[in-house]
Amino acid sequence: MIDKQTILVLGGGVGGVAAAVELRNKLPREHRIVLVEREERHVFAPSLLWLMTGRRSADEISRPLDHLRKKGVEVVQGEIERVDPVAREIEVGGTTLGGDYLIISLGAELAPDLIPGLAEAGHDFYDLKGAEGLRDAIRDFRSGRLVVLTATPAYKCPAAPYEAAMLLEYDCRKRKVRDTVQIDLYAAEPGPMGVAGPEVSKAVRSMVEQKGIGYHPEHQVTVIDPGARRIAFANGARAEYDLLAYVPPHRAPRVVRAAGLAGETGWISVDRQTLETSFERVWAIGDVTGIPLKLGKPLPKAGVFAHAEAEVVAANVARAITGKGGPRVFDGHGECFIETGDGKAGLGRGNFYAEPVPEVKLFKVGRHWHGGKVLFEKQWLRRWF
Repeated sequence: MIDKQTILVLGGGVGGVAAAVELRNKLPREHRIVLVEREERHVFAPSLLWLMTGRRSADEISRPLDHLRKKGVEVVQGEIERVDPVAREIEVGGTTLGGDYLIISLGAELAPDLIPGLAEAGHDFYDLKGAEGLRDAIRDFRSGRLVVLTATPAYKCPAAPYEAAMLLEYDCRKRKVRDTVQIDLYAAEPGPMGVAGPEVSKAVRSMVEQKGIGYHPEHQVTVIDPGARRIAFANGARAEYDLLAYVPPHRAPRVVRAAGLAGETGWISVDRQTLETSFERVWAIGDVTGIPLKLGKPLPKAGVFAHAEAEVVAANVARAITGKGGPRVFDGHGECFIETGDGKAGLGRGNFYAEPVPEVKLFKVGRHWHGGKVLFEKQWLRRWF
């Protein structure tokens, strides 16, 4: 048995919470599990789509991270100011914390400032405050042009902007204003969920267009004039809007970049099966990682992968400390619900590590998949908190 060890888990999102709780369940109590997160509450991000249309409140989709203390996880709240992957040390509020093992799950930093005018022009529904702002704006929106925008081709939760457009369309129908609202989706990418393959991409595009939503792929935004409510794209196109909902550019968090952890992709490079970094006893999981696939695209950034990776890393760290159990690997399997409105959803599921291309199946839209997402939300919050 190894002497008392400390495991630092950075980030209180899906991956960080799952890793910390799994480690606590697998390790004797003399070993410390320390979760470090700047926010007081964990937000279940998949439910932001329901919050933006008024079907959830912030309290319903979040939980205090302090609840993890009852499970035996130490929680340190504060901004991480420095990460030293060699020494496995971090600095929080001027205090240095060290660990024998380090798990980095700091997610993707939302960076609307990278596009001039974007932050002032609309509502970022990937953020709790932005989703609440969109909810409040949509309540009074009865006519005009509603635009959903992806600012860059790559972003976490690849289905979310397409779900957002369909849920907003459904909301307009419920409020009986659909006839006076034009809805358009401008995407920087060439098609929906491209990493899932052409058949899935075609099917999701069809879902969107069948609802009368204008779809405009390969429109890379360059600048927005909030005063004129006008969007300029790299291809020379222009678009006007009355209400804008957007997915901002993503980048690795500042402390990750400052620590030299971001590789050529701009994200942390890891072993795709074990999630080990190039630094001894340092792992990275979830959206902060960049895992290339054979077809030339990266593994999508999604909570389902962060969760699976967290369980793999927790099992392997526990094995390194206790000598019990066999090695675990992440196999690239994942799934996601695709909300379409009208109390219905689809489901995409498959092996994203399959070669030469991922093998993903899209299941038929129905009420049962929507019910499955509702159940998953409740189970997630109950299981981990």
